[in-house]
Amino acid sequence: MYRIAVMGPYDSIFGFSALGLDIFPVSRPEEAAQTLGQLAQGNYAVVYCTEDTAASIADEIARYKTQTKPAVILIPGVSGNTGQGIRDVHACVEQAVGSDILQDKD
Repeated sequence: MYRIAVMGPYDSIFGFSALGLDIFPVSRPEEAAQTLGQLAQGNYAVVYCTEDTAASIADEIARYKTQTKPAVILIPGVSGNTGQGIRDVHACVEQAVGSDILQDKD
C-alpha cells in the first residue's frame, strides 16, 4: 500500500502527523533533495512539500514531473503562500484537459 509523506520545516509540517501522514522535517536544501530521493525510491505515491523547501530543490522536483510516482504537491508553509502550488496544480489541470478551464470568458 502506498503512503503519503510531508516534507519541509518542522514547524510547517508537524500537524500532519495527527492526520496519519509521515512527516520528514528538513532544514537544508541538500537534506531536502536527499529526503525526496529516498521517498521516491520508497513506497510513497504522494509527497507534499512546502513551497519554500520546494523552491530550494526545484531541479530535483522537476525530475519527478514526468514520472508516475511520487506526485510532488506543493503546500504553503508557516512563512506564507507564494502561489507556486496553485500555479502548478493549474498547469497540471490545463495539460490534462487540454485548455485553460479557469480562463475568463469576457
